Amino acid sequence: MADSTEFDELAYLRKEVTRLRETLNELTPRIDIILRRRGFQIYRKKPAEDLLLPRGELIDDYYRMLHKYSFRLFLRDVIKHQDFFMPEAVTRYSTATVTEEYIAYLFRTGLIGKKDHGFLLLHKPVKSFGETLEWYVSEILKREFGFDTLWGVKFKRPAVGGDYDVLAKYNGSILYMEVKSSPPKQVYDREITAFFQRITDLSPELAIFFMDTELRMKDKIVPMFDQELKNRFPEPPDIVRMEKELFQMQDRIFIINAKGGIIGNIQKVLQWYFRR
Repeated sequence: MADSTEFDELAYLRKEVTRLRETLNELTPRIDIILRRRGFQIYRKKPAEDLLLPRGELIDDYYRMLHKYSFRLFLRDVIKHQDFFMPEAVTRYSTATVTEEYIAYLFRTGLIGKKDHGFLLLHKPVKSFGETLEWYVSEILKREFGFDTLWGVKFKRPAVGGDYDVLAKYNGSILYMEVKSSPPKQVYDREITAFFQRITDLSPELAIFFMDTELRMKDKIVPMFDQELKNRFPEPPDIVRMEKELFQMQDRIFIINAKGGIIGNIQKVLQWYFRR
């Protein structure tokens, strides 16, 4: 068992890594400056109206809880039944015991309160889990990989509308990440088209289409990408399976899901990209 000295050293090393990342980020222009050089002026960013987050001192623990796919699915059900829910209404994806633990956790954080014989969401209305998921993915890129990040970004660009879910700066380059909280059956070809339109407009060095699901991407999502590529190019690039449900095109556009963990899958994308 590690003693207190080892824990102190580990905490010190983590602080040093954070400090060094911040120093490296300062050596290159801020992300908003890099975007401005490309002709993109930020109109809106980090919208807070639909965020489901606890108080500031609880954020770190909440971030770690979001690593669990079952907890993210649980939060979707809580949002769906935000005016009132009984435990059985939010137990679709976990055991009753785990669900009770999740409810107790949200109660301790002050995100839910008691109502009659059940519970309700105190921070409401919340339209969907989408903005919270964007915040979480942005935090992953910042905390785990040292990127300078923005989420929920909107530009005044009449030709290409909509939000850029997550943008990140690395080594003076731009990563654009589309973040989907819906299951594959609720994603349509127009969303794939919009993803490519934003890539064409922004010209990021790296782009990721991420779906927070453990379902297969090959059944619906990859065929929609294949069709979009055929619509765009006389000789469309191949969609190559990296492994399992991770795919890439031209070593710079990636399709991933949450199977195996979001952090690990993003790391595999970055390793693939930087090694090529």
